[in-house]
Amino acid sequence: MRKPESAFLKLATIPESEILKIVESRHHDPFQVLGRHALTDPKGRVQKAKWVVRVFLPDAQSVAVLRDKKQVLQLDLIHKAGFFEGTTKEKQLPDTDYQLLVKYADGTEERINDPYTRLPIISEYDLYLWGQGTHYQIYEKLGSHPLTVDGVEGYHFAVWAPSATRVSVVGEFNFWDGRRHQMRVLGGSGIWELFIPNLPTDTLYKFEIRTRTGAIILKTDPFANRTELRPNTASITTRINDYKWSDADWLVQRGKLPSNRDCRQSVYEVHLGSWRRDASGNYLSYEELAHQLVDHCKDLGFSHIELLPVNEHPFDASWGYQVTGYYAPTSRFGRPEAFMYFVDYCHQNGIGVILDWVPAHFPKDTFALSNFDGTALFEHEDPRQGEHPDWGTKIFNYDRNEVRNFLVASAHFWLEKYHIDGIRVDAVASMLYLDYSREAGEWIPNKYGGRENLSAILFLRQFNESVYERFPGIVTIAEESTAWPGVSKPVYAGGLGFGMKWNMGWMHDMLAYFSHDPVHRKFHHNNLTFGLMYAFNENFVLPLSHDEVVHGKKSLLAKMPGSYEQQFSNLRLLYGLMWTYPGKKLLFMGSEFGQWNEWNADQSLDWNLLAFPIHQGLQLWVKSLNHLMNAEPALQSTDFNADGFEWIDFHDVENSVISYRRKVEKNADQTIIAIFNFTPVLREHYGIKVNAVGKYRVVLNSDSSEFGGAGQGSSGVLASSTFDSGDIYLHVTLPPTGCLLIKLIAE
Repeated sequence: MRKPESAFLKLATIPESEILKIVESRHHDPFQVLGRHALTDPKGRVQKAKWVVRVFLPDAQSVAVLRDKKQVLQLDLIHKAGFFEGTTKEKQLPDTDYQLLVKYADGTEERINDPYTRLPIISEYDLYLWGQGTHYQIYEKLGSHPLTVDGVEGYHFAVWAPSATRVSVVGEFNFWDGRRHQMRVLGGSGIWELFIPNLPTDTLYKFEIRTRTGAIILKTDPFANRTELRPNTASITTRINDYKWSDADWLVQRGKLPSNRDCRQSVYEVHLGSWRRDASGNYLSYEELAHQLVDHCKDLGFSHIELLPVNEHPFDASWGYQVTGYYAPTSRFGRPEAFMYFVDYCHQNGIGVILDWVPAHFPKDTFALSNFDGTALFEHEDPRQGEHPDWGTKIFNYDRNEVRNFLVASAHFWLEKYHIDGIRVDAVASMLYLDYSREAGEWIPNKYGGRENLSAILFLRQFNESVYERFPGIVTIAEESTAWPGVSKPVYAGGLGFGMKWNMGWMHDMLAYFSHDPVHRKFHHNNLTFGLMYAFNENFVLPLSHDEVVHGKKSLLAKMPGSYEQQFSNLRLLYGLMWTYPGKKLLFMGSEFGQWNEWNADQSLDWNLLAFPIHQGLQLWVKSLNHLMNAEPALQSTDFNADGFEWIDFHDVENSVISYRRKVEKNADQTIIAIFNFTPVLREHYGIKVNAVGKYRVVLNSDSSEFGGAGQGSSGVLASSTFDSGDIYLHVTLPPTGCLLIKLIAE
């Protein structure tokens, strides 16, 4: 029987088994074999002044070593697959400063720097911090980064894949061939790394991973700073540190604040893909959005823009909430530096930027985080902990230090690299409770037998403490819909450490109240008043968000009862209540001018409605409320302080009227009196008790004709009356389904 022909053509200086591991791309550390090495004898002793160079270049016909553009060594083909080796006594053969002259069968040739000549870039200290879960700038080490090593430019790649048996960088530059750029693993860290010389910016790449079962999978870089536009999924080398920022003054002023929780905050919530599109229905670019959005927000007096997630995501209909790129802005609107320009331009014009961020779950797309190295790496393996029943997604395994680090560092990344001013954390309640949206038997209790997710709590506290320490003046905001105590209390006081929390109870009560026909509202008066029982338990944001105008819920305007005109007067009344109520404000795009249709993420808002005066009036009302809030400390500086709110009358159930004061301690002349009439009845000579004799000015009347109203209700200057009892009253005419905002005129 004939012996099979061997693929080995010559004897090598290392065992054939080592060569086969390289050729078959299953070596955990190809640097042990490839590159330049001191030659050893069979007993492992170094042979003085003798060196060996080994390369693996599939399809190469010949390989020579060049130094100073001169050939110093011709390598022998050892294995037919493309494994070459050559030995030399040349004492001056440098460690790294040589090139390979590679010739191919078709007559082409190229000169390349050997990627297997350099020591690890990532330090032992980096690995230690990563293992502890406290390397908050790990994004400087993992992923792909432009680097110059020994005078040679290229890109350094690193990825965490502890269960992989081999990882390679693949892309169009190496024909997506996982044999060509095999990475080395750094000890027991699970981090694989490789510097590829001469690799240009804008190169497509992925990681090819051999799993423990021998399967080969392709994954995008979890730390990629740029990715292809969907439906393509490759990562792209980029240089995000080259952008020249112009917002230094903004950052200095922001840093002087104790935190943004103490400043004015009126937030315009935006989905970039559907705020406005061009005449052909295409997306606007980040640059176009910057100019148009800033002009809009500056005119209306909004202090911040909050963006639905701009992290890369494959599925448009997820609105960005199913993230595959935790370190990359979506390519839908341009390159990373274009998004930097967006933030920079906002800052130069006095507008802050808040990002929605999704550390609660991630999609199952096979090219991304799911089952990343062939095992449940980022997620829990047990579906009772790792599968989200509502959204069909994976849940992060907060028990792992590295997973918590991955997420916390993502927040640091956006705050550092993109100068973001705030992070709103989505779906916090789903993180806090192990039984969230699960029936009995579908969840695993914590070690104490409870339903609290102790690791998620640890993660949220770690996130909040670390970002507030490193980025003065930023704010973190929780979308948390339960009665979990201390969401916006500091960690040292036993809280979760957020700066603010969405007031979902207020939102639910107000929308439920306004949905009732005014004749029935007296039976639901408690909806108006109950919220003040807990209004100062947390630092609240009052959200009328995207979630309330989609999936059959109707737009805010369409929710309102009554005739066409009454729907507008009801919505103006709701906004008047919202802007004077304790808490920061958040309004979803389109609601400012009265979008009739539900929000549709696949098309632009109906800006044509602004051709109608009543829609113009509603937008002017929002603008007037913002500008009043910006001018009056009583409407902004005491949002989280019970001393800044005082009921005047909440007992007038029959007339569905309430009144209260917003005030600043020891500054009575800054007090704003707010009176609300929730029925379509003109109430003349309606008396409210005031604290000072004098003249009062109606600063805003929601029924004024300029706002699209009928022009009813008090306006101008009013004088108080003193009764024999000594009580001081102000008598006003309340507009139907309207409000008056009144201020004492200082003598």
